[in-house]
Formats: sequence, C-alpha cells, structure tokens
Amino acid sequence: MDNTTPTRPLPPANWMPWIDAGLAVLAFALAYVARYQLQIIRPVLEINTTPFDPYWPYVLVYVVSLSVFYRGAGLYRPVRGRPYLDEFYTLLNGVTNATLLVMALSFIFQPLVFSRLMMLYAAAISVLLLAGARVVQRMVQANQRSKGIGIQRVLVVGAQEVGQAVLRTMLARKELGYFPVGFLDDAHDDLGWQSRGQVRDLGGLDRLADVIRSENVDLIVITLRWAHHDRILQMVETAQRAGAQVRIVPDLFQLNLRHVQIDTLDGIPLMGVGPKASLHGASRLVKRAIDLALIALASPLIALVFGLVALAIRLEGKGAIFYSQKRVGEGGKLFDFYKFRSMIPDADKYRAALVIQHNQDPRHPKIVDDPRVTRVGRWLRKTSLDELPNLINVLRGEMSLVGPRPPTPDEVELYESWHRQRLQTIPGMTGLWQVSGRSDVPFDEMCLLDIYYIENWSIRLDAQILMMTVPRVLFRQGAY
Repeated sequence: MDNTTPTRPLPPANWMPWIDAGLAVLAFALAYVARYQLQIIRPVLEINTTPFDPYWPYVLVYVVSLSVFYRGAGLYRPVRGRPYLDEFYTLLNGVTNATLLVMALSFIFQPLVFSRLMMLYAAAISVLLLAGARVVQRMVQANQRSKGIGIQRVLVVGAQEVGQAVLRTMLARKELGYFPVGFLDDAHDDLGWQSRGQVRDLGGLDRLADVIRSENVDLIVITLRWAHHDRILQMVETAQRAGAQVRIVPDLFQLNLRHVQIDTLDGIPLMGVGPKASLHGASRLVKRAIDLALIALASPLIALVFGLVALAIRLEGKGAIFYSQKRVGEGGKLFDFYKFRSMIPDADKYRAALVIQHNQDPRHPKIVDDPRVTRVGRWLRKTSLDELPNLINVLRGEMSLVGPRPPTPDEVELYESWHRQRLQTIPGMTGLWQVSGRSDVPFDEMCLLDIYYIENWSIRLDAQILMMTVPRVLFRQGAY
C-alpha cells in the first residue's frame, strides 16, 4: 500500500448473504452424500435408497434461519477491522441455532425421512465452508487494498494527542483500508512534524476545502475538542459540500475508548475507564517467559547460524566479528547493543558526514548504498542476520523480541517531547515499523507506530508482529 496510489473506494457490493445461502445448500448436499452414499459412520441396509427431495423444506428453513440470525447479529454490516475470531463465533452460533431449529421441527412433525446424523454432517460442513469463505473474502480484500482498490483517502483535522492517536492507528492497521494523506492544524508549526512520507502537514484548518479537492480526500476525521463546536459544524458543512464523508472523534475519545467500560443502571449508561494495556507486573513476566521459551526452542538453529556468519566475517578479512554500540533503552537507560559487524573498522567516524551528504534525518538515518558496508555486511543487512546478536541483549533482559528499536544517545538528543514516548517500554528486535516498511518508514511515522504498540500491547499483537516479520525479512522489504 505504501507505494500504491489509492483510488476512491468501490461501492460495497455485499454478496456474502447469497454466498452463505449457496454454501448452506452445498453443505446439505455434501452431508447427504456422506450419510447415504459414503455411509461413513452408520451404514444403511440399502445404498442410496433415500431421495434428497424430502430434505428440501428443512434446507429452506436452515438457510432462512441462518440469514435472519446473521443479519440480526450484524454479520453483513460493513465493519472495518472486525476480528476473525468474532466473525467465526457468530458463524458457529448461527449454525448451531439453525441446526437446533431444524431438529426441533423434525421432532414436532415426525417425518418419515429424516437423519439426525445427516443434520450434524450439514452443520459441521457449514461451519467449514462459511469460515473458509471468510478467509477467502479477507484475502481478496487484502489483495485489492494492496493495489489501492477500496482504500479511503483520509484527512485528519487536528494533530494534537487524539489526532496523533488516529494517525498511528491507521498506519499500524493498514488492513482497515485507510490511507491518511496528512493533517490540518492551526498549531502545525509547533508540532515538530516533517513533511515526509505518507503523513504530511497540509497547513491550517482554513485550508480544508482546498485540501479536500487537491488530495482527493474521501473521509475527514475531526479530532478537535467540543469547545470548538461552531468551527466543527462549519467544517462538517464544508466537507459535505466537497463530497467527503465526515467522522468526528468526541472529547470522550481523549480517554481512548479501547479502555472505556460501559455499564447500565436501569437503562442509564454508566461509563468508566478500565486499565490500559501495560508491560508491568504479570504482563512483563509473561512477555519475558515467551522470549526465553522461543529462544530456547530455536537455539540449535541459532547456534548454527551464529557459527556460519562468524566464519564468513572472519574469512573476509581482519576486524572484530561483533560490533557493540551504546543504545537508549526503556526509560532512557543506556546499554551495550550487540550486532554482527557489517561495516569497515571505525565506520562511526564517517557517519555524520554521510548523513549530511545523503540528506538523511539524523534521528533515523538510513543510507542507501552506504560505502562503509563490507561485502559480507551488505548480505547480512539484506537478510537482517547482522541483528542476530541482539539475542544476547534479549537474554540479558535489556531487550525483547518485539518492541521499538533502541535509538542511539545522539538521536535521542534531537527528539521532540512526544517522540520520547517510544522510550516508555522495553525495546525489541522487531516491531510495528519494521513490518510496516522498515527503512522506508519516515521517522515521525515510526514513532507513531511505536506509540501505538505501547498503548495497545498484547500477546496477540506480539505474535502477529513476529509472524509478519518472517516474510518481510525473506523478501528483504525496506532493508538497506
């Protein structure tokens, strides 16, 4: 998506109700074959003597009840980012209810031809087919969005704390299909942003109409406080006249609704704030245990690769095999950061000059075709094997497998205050910005992704990042 120009979203053609209905009928047909022709579990006296026709009324009841239940559960409403497990639970619940209804009707009417075993076959096959259809649907949708089809171009109005939260969520969760083109804010000169990469500073609030036209904006997300309600209403009118959709983040979202708990008191809504995801106490111990367990499982392969890489560096010429550097960890604490040496000796002496020469951001410099990199080092960097000794830091408890990459002290000196939020957790070998483009991600966007990770940490998110890291490394995306 990063290198694709998004197009305006296509009108949503929801074919899933019809596909589900067809798959439900197919499930009955396959169940009939399994029960009466294959006779997998309970053989009948004569093969294929029972026709399918008596089952058609039950098929109709089954299909209609599935459709009614799924519509009532909101399965066919377009919801961005719906977890697959939630969708699967809805599918399973619907099949269970429809199956019980059909069996209840068979008990009431006592038909001459009805097999409860066939009904169980149909339920099991339905779950498999419907769940598989959702997997295919997600794959097709992901493929379309990777080509820029069905993506909404989003303009965020207001780039303070809430606006930044909106931006980092859109950057971190690209599967939602949002492409933030930039932001508007009257205080943009004081935000410390750089107009690089995807998210750009597009000026003050009075430029809304011009930016909607020039950037082909589909959706406006307004994150201003309600104290500016007159201005907000005016902007909503402006956006709608320009043909853009409008969404408003109310003041309540300053709390981050991911952590808001809603109860009712005889119909009166009661809202409270639950605990934020954090890496302290038991959560920290669980993350640490997972790190050590994964390293232990992979230790034979790690030892073999360590030996081969060390041999390759030694055969290329003189110099140390390992390279260590002071890095800034959690809470600003310094530690020795280990890598395989991929550059010539004393390479750090030339760093400042190369950063200026290649016009790089000194807070996150990534130099293409760096002349300091050795022949073996270039291969190590492309495959990310130069970072394998980071495992030493993980074993020492200075790093984790997943987390923000640790910066150097001189990079931290150039940070704006909001950039320092990425130092609030233990750093890692891989993280959201690596699986979102690595060196191709500008510094400000990298910080947004790291802050999103800190605010939304979970074991599931760590597992997702680790799984996404493998193809990124294999296909060398964003590696210099």
